[in-house]
Amino acid sequence: RQALEEMRALYERNQADVSEAKSGRTDLIFLIRFRHCCLLRNQRCLLAYLYDRLLRIRALRWEYGSVLPNTIQFHMSAEEVEWFNRYKKSLATYMRSVGGEEGLDLTQDIKPPKSLYIEVRCLRDHGEFEVDDGTTILLKKNSQHFLPRWKCEQLIRQGVLEHILS
Repeated sequence: RQALEEMRALYERNQADVSEAKSGRTDLIFLIRFRHCCLLRNQRCLLAYLYDRLLRIRALRWEYGSVLPNTIQFHMSAEEVEWFNRYKKSLATYMRSVGGEEGLDLTQDIKPPKSLYIEVRCLRDHGEFEVDDGTTILLKKNSQHFLPRWKCEQLIRQGVLEHILS
């Protein structure tokens, strides 16, 4: 806001000096050019700031998912929230368009996994769980299994399974 106020003041002073320079005061031309350069610099700084905020908001979608916590959303302007929602919809549309019928969740593995299978412990009774090869596994409380990472990540987030780190 301070930068915008400064830009407005510089612009108004330049407008007044331009009208005087048109009437014959050529000594003001250098001052007008200097102020114009200051205006362009402030504009570049503000655009860089806004672009950095958009990059950070885009990163929040990948970090927190499609719903932002209220503490973060509180610090965003209405336009930023609107941009986040449009980006979220655009990303969801793209993820549905690739990967066949179910789509492809690009947000699932931000960092590449070290192994495709992980050892998990069941924290509560969940029932039968089908793996890609067609076998079903009974997820009972305190049972341990060696499962494909991508198949059980959703259950880990839900609190049904716990990743056992060896």
